[in-house]
Amino acid sequence: MGRRGYPAEFRRKVLDLLEEGRSVASVAHDLDVSDQTIYSWRRQDRIDRGLEAGLTTAEKAELSTARKRISELETELAIAKRAVDVLKEQTTPKGGTRRSN
Repeated sequence: MGRRGYPAEFRRKVLDLLEEGRSVASVAHDLDVSDQTIYSWRRQDRIDRGLEAGLTTAEKAELSTARKRISELETELAIAKRAVDVLKEQTTPKGGTRRSN
């Protein structure tokens, strides 16, 4: 939920201030955080609490982890395919190896 530069406790405190009735503008001004950042945090909090449709923080983290793993697997597959191609170049059709001159 929110930018990595802000700790979760800070974001929670900002949301608590909003729930106490403070305006986004006043909290943003007092804490030197952009209005848009606070609106994003508030929207994500509403999603996490099931009050609004969207991906929860946990789902976003899971999706990010899955995408990273897919990228790693694609890289491993590309390396394996390249290794197979190199081995094919080094092997004759009868199973022997080619000699370089």
